[in-house]
Amino acid sequence: MRPLPSATSTRYLALWFPFLPADRIERLRRKRGGARSSRCAVPAEDGSALSPAGPLASSPLVFVEKVQNALRLAALDRAARRAGLAPGLTLADARARVPDLAVLDHDPAADAAFLEEVADDCDRWTPLVALDMPDGVPDGLMLDITGCAHLFGGEAALRARLLAHLQRHGLGALAVIAGTPDAARALARSGKGGVVPPGGEASAVAGLPVARLGVGAEIVTGLSRAGLKTIGDLAARPGTPLAARFGMELLTRLARTLGREDVRLVPRRPLPECIAERRFAEPIARTSDIEATLALLVDDLALMLEARGEGGRAFEAGFFRTDGAVRRLRIETARPLRDGAALARLWRERIEALADPLDPGFGFDLVRLGVLRAEPLTPAQVSLDGRAVEEEEVAALIDRLSVRLGRERVLRFLQRDTHDPDRASVLVPAGGAPAPSATPPDVLARPLTLFDPPQPVEALAEVPDGPPLRFRWRRVVHEVARAEGPERLAPEWWRQPAAAPTRDYYRVENREGRRFWLFRAGLYGREAAGPAGQPRWFLHGLFP
Repeated sequence: MRPLPSATSTRYLALWFPFLPADRIERLRRKRGGARSSRCAVPAEDGSALSPAGPLASSPLVFVEKVQNALRLAALDRAARRAGLAPGLTLADARARVPDLAVLDHDPAADAAFLEEVADDCDRWTPLVALDMPDGVPDGLMLDITGCAHLFGGEAALRARLLAHLQRHGLGALAVIAGTPDAARALARSGKGGVVPPGGEASAVAGLPVARLGVGAEIVTGLSRAGLKTIGDLAARPGTPLAARFGMELLTRLARTLGREDVRLVPRRPLPECIAERRFAEPIARTSDIEATLALLVDDLALMLEARGEGGRAFEAGFFRTDGAVRRLRIETARPLRDGAALARLWRERIEALADPLDPGFGFDLVRLGVLRAEPLTPAQVSLDGRAVEEEEVAALIDRLSVRLGRERVLRFLQRDTHDPDRASVLVPAGGAPAPSATPPDVLARPLTLFDPPQPVEALAEVPDGPPLRFRWRRVVHEVARAEGPERLAPEWWRQPAAAPTRDYYRVENREGRRFWLFRAGLYGREAAGPAGQPRWFLHGLFP
């Protein structure tokens, strides 16, 4: 929370979809070639109401859910609203008023998934998009359009273009632009529309009911009993008595709705370090056009990164289709990169390696490329032995393999600072961020081949705690000619308290010259590892 600046203010666009479930069903039927006529909403010029576009179906549609063993209306379409129905009404009462009612089960999960798709499409207007569900119902979005409106001809033009775009895809919405999210939300959900000028939030929301503050029903009832029915009535009263009676949350919501305080959005997706995009009057669909567009965007990003002295480690390309669908591709590099030719080659590899090729549909009208993570990049100085060149070639190979095969399939070993041989190394993606290298512990030689898990063997020792004289492994008896040890390794008590026994490791050599790494799990008289209460022997590795 911060005071709203007087000169430069943030601007928010609130979208409310009052008929989202019905629009979702209508959109599905359109895709499947359904015969039901379109019932899209066309916002009025002032955005204050929704009017139908096209002929109406004969049966109004409602969505029901069970509440206290009774079926009640959870959502409805425009025809049902015009027939006088409202959410919360029982299905029996609704059918008494409208006999030819069409009924579907309410599916909030499907509505939420559909709203996510709409939010993805709204990324074309601003990268700062958040879900707006004050009551937990998926029916709204909030866009931070600060610094974006001039790209579309101003705030009014941006709002008009956004509503027209949604209407073309069968979505009816109310949109309000204001200086705080709470003010824009309250106006949109009250059926208002338009653009509130900076500083005009207080007068715009003065006539709204206090319920639009988003406070609890108990507080709304108490305010109504005190004669405070509108936000303007509440704003005219001193804050101290209100805080003492109803709590500070009421004053906080009031200040935000009046435009006196701002609270920033938490966007659905992280804001990229830098973005480059191309918009097309005529959508593109050919792979060659897509690759050429990506090459141009890569060059733009390379200039931005060079000016910042950085290189990108993670890149994401977004392809916005004309029907509202969005496809995203992502690549990561093993080192900071801003070479345009290398990045263009990686993107070409990424597109060619897709198991599910890019489906342009009727074409992409917007292609965006962003840098999700960047790191400082200084010019590399080539050493006399050429090692720097080799490192660059290895990193380039890792990038190509990761893009083609998948980041999780190109791995490298990372050493851990531990004495436990089972945890001494771990496989991590080769193109991931380099972890701090652990100083290798000062231990005796380890074999190159390890068994996971260690393989049990039958061993005979001259004394209980001594090295083995012979052991049987895979039905072959090995006579021990030389043995070195023991090297005692206790378990990591902070990870496995009293769960794993102590191990005594021996490096042994049989009479044929083969060398093994054996250990005895457990100590005689103190730790029992076997089912009979005796220590057991295992083969953990083979020396070359």
